[in-house]
Amino acid sequence: MMSEQQNAMPGAIGQARRPRATRIGIVTSVARQKTIRVTIEYLMRHPKYGKYLRRRTVLHAHDEKNECRLGDKVEVMECRPISKTKHWRLVRIVERAPQQKVGEE
Repeated sequence: MMSEQQNAMPGAIGQARRPRATRIGIVTSVARQKTIRVTIEYLMRHPKYGKYLRRRTVLHAHDEKNECRLGDKVEVMECRPISKTKHWRLVRIVERAPQQKVGEE
């Protein structure tokens, strides 16, 4: 009976894996190979004064196919550490950024 339970769930005995955190943000840098920088902006209330403050979090995410462009809205998921600063990976591109024409500024 015990061997049946171990075969059903290798590596974890009776424990389910926790859902991984996902975030949606804007790509702010695509300068490195297979890496994107994603900025997540949010509002928070000041604890004493109640005023809303604009805050942001910058994440480095793994983009295996180099498919993201600057300004894309993307979904990233928490994963194992890939490098010193990269602990997230690209899940999907939610919305593409409008493409600029070559002569436009």
